[in-house]
Amino acid sequence: MKNSLLVFGTKNFNNSLNEVKEYLNFSLFFFNDHTILNDKISSISAFLIDNEVCDNTKNLNLINSVNNKPVLLLEKPGVLKTCSHSDKVSLPITLFDLNTRIVNLITSSRFNQNSSLKIKEYIIDKNEKKIKKKNLSIRVTEKEIELIQLLFNEKNPLSKNNLLKKLWKYSEDADTHTVETHIYRLRKKILDKFNDEDFIVNSKAGYSI
Repeated sequence: MKNSLLVFGTKNFNNSLNEVKEYLNFSLFFFNDHTILNDKISSISAFLIDNEVCDNTKNLNLINSVNNKPVLLLEKPGVLKTCSHSDKVSLPITLFDLNTRIVNLITSSRFNQNSSLKIKEYIIDKNEKKIKKKNLSIRVTEKEIELIQLLFNEKNPLSKNNLLKKLWKYSEDADTHTVETHIYRLRKKILDKFNDEDFIVNSKAGYSI
């Protein structure tokens, strides 16, 4: 299955790219109507931006609203405009090089997303098993990372029983101190290092991030 790119460019730029699309290793969508593309954003692998349109507020608002997608900026000679981007290349560029840069950008982005998680102002580094904030970090266990990720992914608070079932695979009548102990230790680590009492919130409905 091909990767899909959402292209932001001038009419001439889009037409030129469309003419060579059969030689590209990815599918192209050209941004022209925000409402039409709303249901396609989840399937987009990356943004491809012509720097000549970087002052278009409509474009920038859409890009900024989907901050987990990589952005490749194509810089035209003599055009000084720029947008926030993950990587950039200068035009002219060969089709082979463009294909290679796009594939490498998407592969790198997917690896980073799988190995780290951004929550609030923190980075959860799954490989190093650390929670990082600016120049501070603490070590966490594999189970603590799983707990954080589960709470973060859930839209609603999770009760102790639900956490036991989802994370520890225990039955409802199992000892809920397992949950309380893990959350207490994790909260203490975060409080001691980051002075943050609200990373994990406990309410009547359960625990949440």
